[in-house]
Amino acid sequence: MSTKILVVDDDLNICELLKIYFEKEGYDVKIANEGAEAISAFKIYEPDLVLLDIMLPKKDGWQVCREIREMSSKPVIMITAKGEVFDKVLGLELGADDFIVKPFDMKEVSARAKAVLRRYSGHDNSDEDEVIKFENIEISLQKYELKLNGKAVDIPPKELELLYFLASNYNRVFTRDQLLDKVWGFDYLGDSRTVDVHVKRLREKLENVSDKWTLKTVWGVGYKFELL
Repeated sequence: MSTKILVVDDDLNICELLKIYFEKEGYDVKIANEGAEAISAFKIYEPDLVLLDIMLPKKDGWQVCREIREMSSKPVIMITAKGEVFDKVLGLELGADDFIVKPFDMKEVSARAKAVLRRYSGHDNSDEDEVIKFENIEISLQKYELKLNGKAVDIPPKELELLYFLASNYNRVFTRDQLLDKVWGFDYLGDSRTVDVHVKRLREKLENVSDKWTLKTVWGVGYKFELL
């Protein structure tokens, strides 16, 4: 079956352009032009990727992203005409996987879409079967599962990959650039703030789980999973 993409934008010309381009590349594409419609389409269509504009009628892209994250970890690429740092950070905090600024080049959109889909689906082909265990935490890359206090916790793929990498290299400090390279891959088109946002979201999940380990900031350097 073809990979399914949901394009959400109130600009009909942009929607049609993206639809034609991605269909030529072999994708199945559906379009929604406002926020409430996007949520309904997501539930019915069950896309593999969402291209989501921020400025939408009825429900804006922020709210749509929130609602998608409440029911799915499928990748979301936010689209905006603003390009402000605040927008990028907020989008990542809400669970977006990448960010595209209008006006954009179709080849760039395609490259970002392929990179996000590759990162998301990579675990399906993983030969890694080691489960990392510390007090009150288990991380399985093969199952893409995080357990805290014995209970499975919903977690987006990239957060789990980051946590798995740091925990499997416990007590070792990594810079943001090193984490981008090791976890996101050399073809990642974002910047180091992405790491900060993902660490922040991980800390919210891991708060008060154990006093035997912590996700620690090493000021001026980066981050490490530290055993206490």
